[in-house]
Amino acid sequence: MSDSIIHSDDKAIEEAERYLAAQKRRENISLAIRYTILTIVGLIMLYPLIWLVGASFMTNEEIFGGVGFMPTNPVMDGYAEGWQTSTPYTFGRFFWNTFLIIAPKTICTVISCTVVAYGFARFDFPGKKILFAAVIGTLLLPNVVTRIPQYMLFNELGWLDSYLPLWVPSAFAGDAFFVFLLLQFLRSIPRDMEEAARVDGATSFQALIYVVVPMLVPAMISVGLFQFMWTMDDFLGPLIYISSVEKFPVSLALKLSIDTAESFEWNRILAMSVLTLLPSLLVFFMSQKYFVEGISAGGVKG
Repeated sequence: MSDSIIHSDDKAIEEAERYLAAQKRRENISLAIRYTILTIVGLIMLYPLIWLVGASFMTNEEIFGGVGFMPTNPVMDGYAEGWQTSTPYTFGRFFWNTFLIIAPKTICTVISCTVVAYGFARFDFPGKKILFAAVIGTLLLPNVVTRIPQYMLFNELGWLDSYLPLWVPSAFAGDAFFVFLLLQFLRSIPRDMEEAARVDGATSFQALIYVVVPMLVPAMISVGLFQFMWTMDDFLGPLIYISSVEKFPVSLALKLSIDTAESFEWNRILAMSVLTLLPSLLVFFMSQKYFVEGISAGGVKG
């Protein structure tokens, strides 16, 4: 009887092992299928970018001769000649102009939106709900609606053909989305440490700088990264307010690179497009950790 019991136990163990092995095989197959699908979808989404890089080393005949991204005879003329541009300035000048727009705008956005969001999150004052509703309501306004009033205002101030129309709105928390993002993050931060700092004699400004800001760094990096990429991609703003070629950012400089002549070498503008994308890609991957943390934490209400 004991032998039969041992035999049945061995049989049960073998069946359990076979079941676990089959289950593991199914999980491996399912995982392989998922990764295969994700890889295919990822390649489809990235193919335009991959083609852009490859086409920057092609001639016109290769670019319009197919959809392949591997150049048969790579050429560097697009980068050398595209950098020189058709103006008295090199593309380096336009990159510098872009930096002159992005740096103040990003810094002003982070500082002003942090202060405004802190005020809405931590203070009670008359008309708070109305003001907050007005700020959030601007998110629903298309940019086209505000372009004409803004242009008329900046024209009266004499700010046209300068970077001030691109800087000043950001210095006064003109981007309601960032105010909302930081406000949501602030709501997830408990007030205990701020109250302890005030008990020790700290002012509200000191509590913000020394207590809140260190905990708000991921969200502030997310705001700065968003503003950096959006400003880098902005074409309409500089097109409306800047008229001097020597002040053009790269977004307008790329437009200058397009010639209507049939002999235009398209690898020039493609090469400069690749160089224009590099700063945004580098900044994103360098700060990806903080970006994801800031976005995910901002969606949680404490």
